[in-house]
Amino acid sequence: MSANLDVSLPPLVEPAAELTREEVTRYSRHLIIPDVGVIGQKRLKNAKVLVIGAGGLGSPTLLYLAAAGVGTIGIVEFDVVDESNLQRQIIHGQSDIGRSKAQSAKESVLEINPLVTVNLHEFRLEPDNAVELFSQYDLILDGTDNFATRYLVNDAAVLAGKPYVWGSIYRFEGQVSVFWEDAPDGLGLNYRDLYPEPPPPGMVPSCAEGGVLGILCASIASVMGTEAIKLITGIGEPLLGRLMVYDALEMSYRTIRIRKDPATPKITELIDYEAFCGVVSDEAAAAAADSTITPLELKELIDSGKPLALIDVREPVEWDINHIEGAELIPKPTFESGDALAKLAVDRTPVLYCKTGIRSAEVLAIVKKAGFSDALHLQGGIVAWAKQLEPDMVMY
Repeated sequence: MSANLDVSLPPLVEPAAELTREEVTRYSRHLIIPDVGVIGQKRLKNAKVLVIGAGGLGSPTLLYLAAAGVGTIGIVEFDVVDESNLQRQIIHGQSDIGRSKAQSAKESVLEINPLVTVNLHEFRLEPDNAVELFSQYDLILDGTDNFATRYLVNDAAVLAGKPYVWGSIYRFEGQVSVFWEDAPDGLGLNYRDLYPEPPPPGMVPSCAEGGVLGILCASIASVMGTEAIKLITGIGEPLLGRLMVYDALEMSYRTIRIRKDPATPKITELIDYEAFCGVVSDEAAAAAADSTITPLELKELIDSGKPLALIDVREPVEWDINHIEGAELIPKPTFESGDALAKLAVDRTPVLYCKTGIRSAEVLAIVKKAGFSDALHLQGGIVAWAKQLEPDMVMY
């Protein structure tokens, strides 16, 4: 990065030929802002923006980009609407539960603004489709919630020569930045300059594991949408070279400078991102290899009267929502500190479970290392148990 703190970029998009009478009326509050004006609105009309995910961050971003008059909006989404989404994913409603998120999002976008074109890409973003897809758009917005997809988006954006706005959320905190390897004036940098390596598996819980304040999504998504509009129209100073960190509890916004790291390897191809990020650590994978049981096998073990110690390694707030009858709560951090090992009875087989099986696999490695070679963990966690054996169990 240059030492100059003021970063202004040329507009990303050429203006469209004209605005219709209807568009002038609809966007009048933009047109009377000198920095936007008719030319800026024509740029928005001509812009093609791809939003990855119609979830927590995608929902408000899509609605506001549509309202702002972004002419073509692409949505990458292959999931269906779940009731637990509605706490934050405001583009969907009660009647959309079980429907395609992409279809639901498209309907909401067109209800906000029927003048925009919506392209649906109802598939999982993969190394074999990302670069070609990105090349069809001017700008990418990434609000995904896992590291594998974030690195894929970054590397594909670099190869496609596209800028992208990145956002992430967790509990009460969020982050936003703009990455563009090919930015003019030597200002280029990418996500790997900020995060060269993914965190160790199990270190950073997902929102499904750790939770997120629903309204936080609106704060972060509004910043992402604002950055998109600034890049398209060429106004203001984008977050290129800056990381914005928001803390909802303190109600504080601060920005941290990011500089191009000379050690960041040049991106020349896409890789296996699941392997690169590793959902579980090598130790956990090795421990679980021959010590994983299905919900049905666990039920058979319980019914057989075999002496078991069924241990829930989730957090107390999760235990309060649901748990398997007969289990004992010993959260994962107490195993990591070593305090929990003294609580394990040597005459009973430890069987560990969490929400989906990731945390329990990590704890399994600790327990086996401590000498409990017969320890087991539940494949798919309490989610799989409920689905297969207790369909009436409340789920979060």
